[in-house]
Amino acid sequence: MSASTTAPGSYLRSIISVMVVLLLLVFSFTGLRSQTHAGLYDFFMWMETTWFGVIGKTWGAAFALVEALHLLAMALLAGAVFVSDARIMGWGFNDIPAQEFFDKAHKVFVWGLIVVLFTGIFMACGVAGKIYYLPVFWYKMLALGCGIFFVFFIKRPLLSSGIENVDPRVLKLVALSSVMVWVTVAATGRWIGYSG
Repeated sequence: MSASTTAPGSYLRSIISVMVVLLLLVFSFTGLRSQTHAGLYDFFMWMETTWFGVIGKTWGAAFALVEALHLLAMALLAGAVFVSDARIMGWGFNDIPAQEFFDKAHKVFVWGLIVVLFTGIFMACGVAGKIYYLPVFWYKMLALGCGIFFVFFIKRPLLSSGIENVDPRVLKLVALSSVMVWVTVAATGRWIGYSG
């Protein structure tokens, strides 16, 4: 095989990541963002009429229970992120083989993410008319999308190739980036509570 045929394939994740960032920048600094936001109004109003929306608006106890599950799932998700990043940084858990540790932490992350998304959709349906007008809600969705993209397209593929095969500086940068992204998700989520 020649170098010209293998080079694009070896940098596929990097190329995809750059393209996503460029698309987000184009989306953010053009009229597409305001057109998309205005186009979502009817969808958000429809969300309030779904079963989730009616239950969330009518029964406060159901909303509170789902919100508690949402927070517990966020704690599970954050715990999985922080222990795997701590392991990458060399701050503990060194008695467990790295790949086994990352695989188990990723499974916990995935389950936490599933519950977070499901409960988040339920809660959003109950207050869809309110969150539509909150800029911080859109920041949280952007941060959450970045976090999910980061885990599944950057961090997970990098760690699955074997931690010993990756430059330690790259690993530390990935761990630091991961912590920053997920702290942003948590902070913007908390900010929604203060904004409403």
